[in-house]
Amino acid sequence: MDISQIKAEVVTPEVGIHVGEASAPVKVMSFVNLRCPFCREWNEKSQDVLTEYIQAGKIELIIKPFDKEKESLQRGNVTHRYLDYSKPVETRETINKIYSTQDEWGSLSLSEVATYMETKLGLTEQDNKAASEKIIAEANAANVVFVPTVIVGEHIFDEHISPEELRALLDGELAK
Repeated sequence: MDISQIKAEVVTPEVGIHVGEASAPVKVMSFVNLRCPFCREWNEKSQDVLTEYIQAGKIELIIKPFDKEKESLQRGNVTHRYLDYSKPVETRETINKIYSTQDEWGSLSLSEVATYMETKLGLTEQDNKAASEKIIAEANAANVVFVPTVIVGEHIFDEHISPEELRALLDGELAK
């Protein structure tokens, strides 16, 4: 991933699904698409470390579901409509369920994905249009093109980070 064009300073914690305390000293801002297998990889690899730091009040995770035009990711755009921004802890669990079933719904038609979210996962469509538009505008302004793109302070990375590297990066940010 070429991060040289990304303007991290443009990305703010304002819009997204906020997991953890707003007063946490470090913000982890993650642009994801729930159909992206690399986003699923990031989610799986980072889950334990992020949960530990969230529970300790050290970080706030801001998940930014990023609707993409790429045909293969449009099914993820549909799943984003079923995320409840007002219930972040439950929604993080919902995201885990959506990722874990990605192989089942990932090749369905867009309308079939919506039906799957409702009938198989028991989700209800939310009114996320305004948040989605803000996330797209923010990503465009910051030149974020690829998912996942994760921003922590001045650090920008994708799924190619080990739990140990993530822990070291977070500890470094906390020490500032």
